Amino acid sequence: MTPKQIERAKKKIADIKRTLSSEKRKFGCYDDSRGLRYLPTKYFIQLGDYTDGLTYLKWFDKNFPDDAGFPEFLFEQTIIFFKCGKLNIAEQKAFQTFCSNPYWFDKFFGRHISPHDMWHSSSLTRPEYTDALDYSSSQPDLSDFAVWLDSFSSTDDFINRSNKYVDIYKRLKTETDKEMRHYLVRQSFQLEQGE
Repeated sequence: MTPKQIERAKKKIADIKRTLSSEKRKFGCYDDSRGLRYLPTKYFIQLGDYTDGLTYLKWFDKNFPDDAGFPEFLFEQTIIFFKCGKLNIAEQKAFQTFCSNPYWFDKFFGRHISPHDMWHSSSLTRPEYTDALDYSSSQPDLSDFAVWLDSFSSTDDFINRSNKYVDIYKRLKTETDKEMRHYLVRQSFQLEQGE
């Protein structure tokens, strides 16, 4: 990054923090319907400032404990936790990224994307949403992360859990019984949370 780009990224982070703080003072809580809270991770990664990125994620978890985020935000969390040596949390976030969009890793690695014949709970989980991914395994600053993610996503545990997750959503595509659908959704949530 050029010095100007670095300065711009730092300014964007500061502006977002200032806006969120202002909302908290004004409303007594965060009213972030615009989703500004998801943006700083991208800038921390661009800056290679993973330590401040980790500090931001701790703040985020404290202030938005029930916020699942979007696929790109979960993926960015995975990168930050990996780069800070928090591998257990990086593994959790990697699996949550997969659950949020099962095509994300294929896009990151430049692999062919084969759509699963499954129920997609939102447009964010569809194969075409991977166009929002701004990262690639070919980026030099992510080469160590790419090696780790490829290795992690090839483990028996990850493969078994991801297959089970996809199977649940294949069943949800055709399941009409309300109680069974509730049971399957609860199973998928527990799987995603690592329970």
